Amino acid sequence: MPIKVLKNEGAELRVRVIGENHTTLQLFRSRLNDSADVEYANYFQKHPDLDEPELYVRCVKGKNAEKTFRSLCSDIISEFSGLKL
Repeated sequence: MPIKVLKNEGAELRVRVIGENHTTLQLFRSRLNDSADVEYANYFQKHPDLDEPELYVRCVKGKNAEKTFRSLCSDIISEFSGLKL
């Protein structure tokens, strides 16, 4: 999943997630908002056929949004890699 960083300023992170849809972004949004380190997280998609969705994360004071996002990605990878069908 390619990601383009649009803003990375300490407690704030905004990334464009290429080739993904509401399912993936909703997973990130809900898990980020469940984190005590995150003040606010949401995703936005202007036009579903023309624009790639963007994820925005704002952490509480003293926390780094990029580190929080990377940690969440690692947790999701670990969780899904153990999935057996």
